[in-house]
Amino acid sequence: MRLLIHATAVGLVLGGLALPAQAAPARAAVKTAYGYAWADGKGSLRIVPMKPAKVRRGGNVLYKLTAIPGAEELKLDYTRAAYSRVTTACNLKETEGRVALDRDGLGRTSCKPAQLTVGLREGAVPLRVEYEDGRAVKAQEFLLNAWPEPVTARGSVKRIDDATVLFSTGGKQLKLGYTYLTSFYRATARCGDRWVSGKPAGVDKRGLGTLPCESADLTKALKVAGRAVQVQVSYTPDANSAVEVWEVARRP
Repeated sequence: MRLLIHATAVGLVLGGLALPAQAAPARAAVKTAYGYAWADGKGSLRIVPMKPAKVRRGGNVLYKLTAIPGAEELKLDYTRAAYSRVTTACNLKETEGRVALDRDGLGRTSCKPAQLTVGLREGAVPLRVEYEDGRAVKAQEFLLNAWPEPVTARGSVKRIDDATVLFSTGGKQLKLGYTYLTSFYRATARCGDRWVSGKPAGVDKRGLGTLPCESADLTKALKVAGRAVQVQVSYTPDANSAVEVWEVARRP
């Protein structure tokens, strides 16, 4: 019987009637996104795709990023991504006047994903990311023509995680990231106190806290508050990076 089946299959092929081949599983197409990357847990980053435009300056290609209306945030695992930096060495924080760029203005110093982790601790990193199935395949730094100028607004913030808040102001909501470089000014007597209630210990004439504290104190205060609280924030648009945060209190 097995010989008969084999002979029949051979006859079909020789007769021009090939048996149907087993279809290979479809593979997701690799996509590309430019934007400001933020740490989003261990080995993961978040990035909102933006529209890139090349700008030539000093013989190098730099980039200008503009928002894409309706663009949705991506969360990508970068633990196996090929990562390249614009610095001449992986362990440099700044370019120190020398850059390593390809003809498209993208970093060409090959580094390991662990180095991207280090960079993300400092705040937003301008990246070009190739990704598929929720994983970054390639991540390349690039230089911005100019960072956006900070703006200041009042509103409320609610904790998302230890490095991110949801800032509500003027009828809109922004997800802002912050790092150890973010300044926090309290209206309480001590940096570790609960969020201000009642008569504040120290505010200026605008009702803003005056006690200099650290970002770790902001994290702790938001955790204890467990709700949206009133603030004034200086932040970098598009990069959505909190530069300074003031606790807002009623004037005494």
